[in-house]
Amino acid sequence: MEDFFRWGEPMYHYDAKIALEELQEDALLPHPVKLRDMILRTKLGPQDAQLLNHEFQDYLTRFGELQRVGRGILEKIAAGQPKTAS
Repeated sequence: MEDFFRWGEPMYHYDAKIALEELQEDALLPHPVKLRDMILRTKLGPQDAQLLNHEFQDYLTRFGELQRVGRGILEKIAAGQPKTAS
């Protein structure tokens, strides 16, 4: 945790390497805004930038779809009764 608070270093959501580590460890996907910021902070050639933009648009669409699905699941769970210990 102390890595996140070092002076002069970028915050975790601006560091693609840390975001990738989180994805591998916790299966967390970075929020699209944070991913966009990481892309904007990376020097890319025109073709790479165009390809990443296309992939980002796909990511953004799928992220939104999964948020809706996840919200629906969570709403159903929240409305249900918890199991009692047997």
